[in-house]
Amino acid sequence: MTVNERNERNGGHLSARGIASTLRASVAGLALLALAGCQTAIEQSYEPSVSPSATPQIVDEVQKNDPRAQMGAREHPRIVASYGGEYKDEKTERLVARITGALTAVSENPNQSYRITLLNSPAINAFALPGGYLYVTRGLLALADDASEVAAVLSHEMAHVTANHGIQRQQREEAEVIASRVVSEVLSSDLAGKQALARGKLRLAAFSRNQELQADVIGVRMLGEAGYDPYAAARFLDAMAAYSRFSSVDPENDQSMDFLSSHPNAPQRVELARRHARAFGPEGTTGDRGRDYFLDGIDGLLYGDSPQEGYVRGQTFLHGKLGIRFDVPAGFQIDNKAEAVLATGPGEIAIRFDGVADTQHRSLTDYIASGWVTGLQPETIHAITINGLEAATARASAERWDFDVTVLRIDTQIYRFLTAVPKGMPSLEPTADVLRNSFRRMSPQEAAALKPLRIRVITVAPGDTLATLSARMMGTDRKLDLFRLINALQITSTIKPGDRIKIISE
Repeated sequence: MTVNERNERNGGHLSARGIASTLRASVAGLALLALAGCQTAIEQSYEPSVSPSATPQIVDEVQKNDPRAQMGAREHPRIVASYGGEYKDEKTERLVARITGALTAVSENPNQSYRITLLNSPAINAFALPGGYLYVTRGLLALADDASEVAAVLSHEMAHVTANHGIQRQQREEAEVIASRVVSEVLSSDLAGKQALARGKLRLAAFSRNQELQADVIGVRMLGEAGYDPYAAARFLDAMAAYSRFSSVDPENDQSMDFLSSHPNAPQRVELARRHARAFGPEGTTGDRGRDYFLDGIDGLLYGDSPQEGYVRGQTFLHGKLGIRFDVPAGFQIDNKAEAVLATGPGEIAIRFDGVADTQHRSLTDYIASGWVTGLQPETIHAITINGLEAATARASAERWDFDVTVLRIDTQIYRFLTAVPKGMPSLEPTADVLRNSFRRMSPQEAAALKPLRIRVITVAPGDTLATLSARMMGTDRKLDLFRLINALQITSTIKPGDRIKIISE
């Protein structure tokens, strides 16, 4: 949850109607957003053999008369804003530029210029806009195992550009209408607006089934011809599917993969990628994976939430800049979004936490009754004190949901908890009690000690095992599972001294 977002939400209206199912959909939709747009990735190891030009041409000059680039330029600031801004890290940018340069030389149009933007988002995503605008999230780089997998992603997206798929898509979906809609959605700060924004991003990134298959074929060819492992595309598709299962709230009943009805299904795409990769030789015998220079390029990469949004550590949300923290009950999953912190738990329980500016310093009982929650039961409004903080609570009810509303004041901010359970469910009060009783200010020492999580590349030492190394992972209760995922380790995989592996730590 960002500071600016919260300050903009000055008393936004929260309808009790349907909000619980909306919260659950937001968390369950993580895998969809993570795999949205395009789902392919590769990487390589390219060594430049020429020196920089003394008279370099900048992309703006090359693209100034290209109408396709103008389309991409129009959407670019909105995409960047909706994905948390740009991620700036010189060595990581050099890594991605190196991979893109090798792919450009063997692309369908070597004269096409590209603008590569690293997005400051933990989502696993990559997509392209007309005119050579390519986007890769830091979350995707964290999941990739080597340079060839990143190259697989980029070659797929470059194939969309050179095949003019973006132009065809814009013609089909009336680009100007979508563009104006995205503008209003980016500026919106309410929950419905943010969800509409997410849908808008998916529309902008969506290609037809045939276009995706065509980009897969072109991408694998580019991989092989650039000297990368051509099987990386299939490997990374498998890795994304595994991460989607790991991240889903209910892996056996995850509706977030419905988008595959309009995209090639994962097994089909994996088999297609492998079939075309075989043209370059048997698996494991051809192409460079570029793992060492890839690991050098992502060592220290920010992982998960950024400091501006606060951190999730197991069942706890902490925000050093705001100096606050609270816990959710065991078994709940926290989703830290820009506009709010959402959490879901067993039995369709949903939680929303956000904050609004309070310049009028009105009483909290009056604030609860001011109309921002529908279905409020006025007789249930009570003023209380929570860990030394002024607070108030109330109940609300709408359709099949019961709600607990708790608000607290710190200085000129009002923080709000909304807990929803199916009507009549006895877990409403115990759940709300955990939230409000655990909410407190952080001490300056606690806030100062709070550090972001990063990808750390380490070398396996004698005596190290999967168990001892995964135990060093931070930010997850499923340490071994996530350790295997980010290092592409199967159940039967082993490690040996001298191997380089990734862990997540401060």
